[in-house]
Amino acid sequence: MPLKNTGTEQHIKDTAKRLLFAEGKLHATTQEIADAAGVNRTALHYYFRSRDLLIAAIFQDAMQDLSQRINDCMLAQQPFKIKTSNMIAFFFQHMMAFPYQETFLVTEINTIGKQLITDMQSKPVKAYLKEAAAEMEKGTIAKMNPVHFLMNLFSLLSYPLMMAPVYQQLFHVEEKGWRKLMEERKEVIMRMLFE
Repeated sequence: MPLKNTGTEQHIKDTAKRLLFAEGKLHATTQEIADAAGVNRTALHYYFRSRDLLIAAIFQDAMQDLSQRINDCMLAQQPFKIKTSNMIAFFFQHMMAFPYQETFLVTEINTIGKQLITDMQSKPVKAYLKEAAAEMEKGTIAKMNPVHFLMNLFSLLSYPLMMAPVYQQLFHVEEKGWRKLMEERKEVIMRMLFE
């Protein structure tokens, strides 16, 4: 059996990620992915025996990458407010580049189930929640269960990006105007959480 070319395998995954996450083609077929990658469908099936296996590999990569970046933000040796601001900046930068990734991840979790999530680390989340509780004791943020603080943060980040096509039409905002709104939103979220 010939050795697999991991460069081709990675190229197929990168192409699928672009189609799914950047272009929003969440139902792209293996033929569409193969065509976009410049390989034939037989080659795609050589690396990924089915669309489901390709989607599972993309899901794992995306979850691992997103988790690692958020974990790095949460564990950074910085004051809590700066750490939170950096997490917001990272999240928006990433999600503006890949606006459909969040929708893809949530859809896959709901479709295939929680067994797909294997690399979630609780240490960074626990550390961040502990810092949030300490900030509440200092009075710098409103007192609540720290879990609500983190859920509020993620909700304020995710929801507008997941609903972007609806909001752009509802508010008659073109892409450039939408990007400006999302830049403004970073500060809006910080004010909501810390004032």
